[in-house]
Amino acid sequence: MTTLFTPLSLGPVELGNRIVVSPMCQYLAKDGVPGDWHLQHLMQLSLSGAGLVMLESTAVEARGRITHGCLGLYSDESEEALGRILSASRSAAAPGTKFGIQLGHAGRKASTQVPWKGGAHLSSGDALVEGQAWETVAPSALPFTSTWATPRALSESEMDEIANAYVDAAVRAVRLGFDVVELHSAHAYLLHQFLSPLSNRRTDSFGGSVAGRQRWPLAVAARVRAALPDSIAFGLRISANEWTPGGLDVDHAIGFTHRLKELGATYVCVSSGSADFGAKVPWGPGFQVPFADAIRRATGIRVRAVGGIADPVQAEEIVHSGKADMVALARAFLADPRWVWRAAETLDAPTYYPPPYERAKGLRRDAVRVG
Repeated sequence: MTTLFTPLSLGPVELGNRIVVSPMCQYLAKDGVPGDWHLQHLMQLSLSGAGLVMLESTAVEARGRITHGCLGLYSDESEEALGRILSASRSAAAPGTKFGIQLGHAGRKASTQVPWKGGAHLSSGDALVEGQAWETVAPSALPFTSTWATPRALSESEMDEIANAYVDAAVRAVRLGFDVVELHSAHAYLLHQFLSPLSNRRTDSFGGSVAGRQRWPLAVAARVRAALPDSIAFGLRISANEWTPGGLDVDHAIGFTHRLKELGATYVCVSSGSADFGAKVPWGPGFQVPFADAIRRATGIRVRAVGGIADPVQAEEIVHSGKADMVALARAFLADPRWVWRAAETLDAPTYYPPPYERAKGLRRDAVRVG
């Protein structure tokens, strides 16, 4: 048995294998509500046989969406639609496949065009299909780039309201039956914006020192953890390097992870970058794995590696060598929703095929006569 296809416990949740479908924004929701696109997208990924399927980053309030097309979990309509999609996906999933949701808030990176229309910040005069711009908020009144609108610095009372929104979204996720709840604290979204000295210039108790910048993200994490039953695994996506002088590095990530573990976090997903628009990120297959390895060894928490991982042999090496407990793939699953089947054949490991699809077993390896 390869390590990649062995079970893994995330606290109370048992995964059938170490393969995770990474959260992937689809930008096709309407007012935060998912539709038929999301149904087919999640159902085909649920067929994959991955141990954990993560739903895309889901905003906890309307102004926390990246684009007008981003998913949200702040309304009864969205909760109802997600319930339909999750139920259908579970019915098609491999035995043991678990489902998670990533909750987030874009902060100063909100109110943008969808990527295929350039991803630029919306202005109040834009007449686009996506709709008009909206006010963005952040720890400090610093725009993400010189061409983007300047966000409004949040007051403490507004920070408390957003923390309540995180809790409310987490409670909705519990009602929906998600097995895992994850907070997005990377990619320069709001929680990450508070952590980073590049975006947090506050002079009150939520800025200045490392402890000050961590105070609000840790408070949000603590409140969400407290709102979840013990049967649900809780984790965060974090940034281990901002690839910018004066930005966060892996030592900060280790310290932050220690605090998260004390609060009851089950795991962290280790990412990097996106805090500085001009940062030069040395992207490549598995380029963030050394950060995951360092955090796992220093803290003992479960760690998920992500970033350009697509080769089954590389994925097996990462978990077999102990660099990470699990690997997450995104674009590899977009290109091949049956990636798990291919990996199992490559590594000579057993995996699940839905009975109607068992005829496809071995198709990638052997010559098959059609007829």
